[in-house]
Amino acid sequence: MDAEVRALVRRRAGNRCEYCLLRQDDLPFSTFQMEHIVARKHGGNDEADNLALACDRCNSHKGANLTGVDPDTGEITKLFNPRQDAWKEHFKIADVLIVGLTPVGRTTVFVLNMNEERRVRLRTVLKRQESF
Repeated sequence: MDAEVRALVRRRAGNRCEYCLLRQDDLPFSTFQMEHIVARKHGGNDEADNLALACDRCNSHKGANLTGVDPDTGEITKLFNPRQDAWKEHFKIADVLIVGLTPVGRTTVFVLNMNEERRVRLRTVLKRQESF
């Protein structure tokens, strides 16, 4: 993908991970990645409408997944799509945890492991600094 598309994706996301909302500045030693919402192996492309800015943790946990299992119902559920879904409809922040409000939200929090210890510790520090 070309530099113009990368710049558009980064600008559109406000330099935040479109899944967990961490800012690039919060993780200065890890460059956020262009995440394919629909992976190439599933027919996805490099167009801006199929790309999201993602931190390395969200991107590595999501991988090529399009769905996961809702931890509350056991049902196969689609993952959050930053180009089609509104973040506030599917998630909320409770103190320093990201909580899924819908099956899509719960499944995405689970599959992307958004509340793993390392990320919770970082959000705790950021909250103390009033940056989160």
